[in-house]
Amino acid sequence: MAIRRVLVFASSSAAPFLNHNKNTYFLASRSALARRFSLFPASGLDIDCGFQKWQNGGGIFHESASIDSTAVVEVGAVVHSESVIGANVHIGSGTIVGPSVSIAHSTQIGFNVALRNCCIGDSCVIHNGVCIGQDGFGFYVDGDGNMIKKPQMLNVLIGNQVEIGANTCIDRGSWRDTVIGDNSKIDNLVQIGHNVVIGRNCMLCGQVGIAGSATIGDYVTMGGRVAVRDHVSIVSKVRLAATSCVTKSIKEPGDYGGFPAVPIHKWRRQVARSYRYQ
Repeated sequence: MAIRRVLVFASSSAAPFLNHNKNTYFLASRSALARRFSLFPASGLDIDCGFQKWQNGGGIFHESASIDSTAVVEVGAVVHSESVIGANVHIGSGTIVGPSVSIAHSTQIGFNVALRNCCIGDSCVIHNGVCIGQDGFGFYVDGDGNMIKKPQMLNVLIGNQVEIGANTCIDRGSWRDTVIGDNSKIDNLVQIGHNVVIGRNCMLCGQVGIAGSATIGDYVTMGGRVAVRDHVSIVSKVRLAATSCVTKSIKEPGDYGGFPAVPIHKWRRQVARSYRYQ
């Protein structure tokens, strides 16, 4: 967004808007100065645009948002139009709660989190820098060889008592909602693509990457840097060793490892053979 900027001089015309103190000029009225000198974009967070200060924490909220009186919206956080914030929710500074977001009771949101197109259950913990509900990575090539973006129009559904680590990204769905099941725990720096469904009580360690439209059952554990390709399924009660890569569906519970991921005893034999011939 282009923002027009002008130089404001301490002249008689500017006197109503400036306060001179020790050679420093302070804005006396932000909205008045914006109207007169166009220092702020017309779509900025101004009272004229329906945004107000939240009494419990000092953040900004849109008048059409529904916020429980016990919720805390810290200074620097913004709650956009028609969002729903439940009881005892805590939203940290710098967080943006976009339109079409609902957050159930007792959920804790850290600093600089970006939320849109998502529904978050109760008693969740969302750590600093998490992004939820942005478009998934979907493109196709048209007849002229141009890359065309596929529509990404659906949502992210986060269950109850889910914890999401810092700087993790979860994309919104395109043909089905992206889902994280109840009581699942996700580490830092995890990427979850569009249309992914993850079951209950799963554990994803740091730098796991799950490509679009994968389906993960309940009680699945993924070690650090596990990769899961698109459109595969993993049955419940599977454990994947660190740096494994799932290239085809896993249909039997158990422990797996390697690239491509195979049952753990086969992977260990492969590793032992490779050391033997070194």
